[in-house]
Amino acid sequence: MAMHHYLRLTFILLFVISSFIVVYFVIKKRRNRKVPKLLSKENYPSQPGEMKEISIANGSFFNIWPYVSELKAAKILSNKIKESELIHKVYRNSTNDFEHVLLVTEKENHFVEIVVDRNKKKAMGYLLLNL
Repeated sequence: MAMHHYLRLTFILLFVISSFIVVYFVIKKRRNRKVPKLLSKENYPSQPGEMKEISIANGSFFNIWPYVSELKAAKILSNKIKESELIHKVYRNSTNDFEHVLLVTEKENHFVEIVVDRNKKKAMGYLLLNL
């Protein structure tokens, strides 16, 4: 009877210790979560004067959807807006190095602009625009 009692306590102790380890790593991973980078106007990679608009219908612009998911997780973009209505305009500079994708927000004339480096094939960050 005593041996059964010690065996049960050992399993309970192992369960508690393993639970604490799992909780520790989950908390650690959530703290190290990558947050989208807010760009400043000084670090803006290309000038707005040399930008040309690209048609949204043909879909020849950079795949921004993983970055949009990060923006939604960071609560920069609202989940209420449908993905089909999210992209307002897409601009590309004259050297085809950078793309600027304007995303609609819930406020009128407020946009989130994602800056994409086409050479590195990654989103550099985002800007908040009030027009």
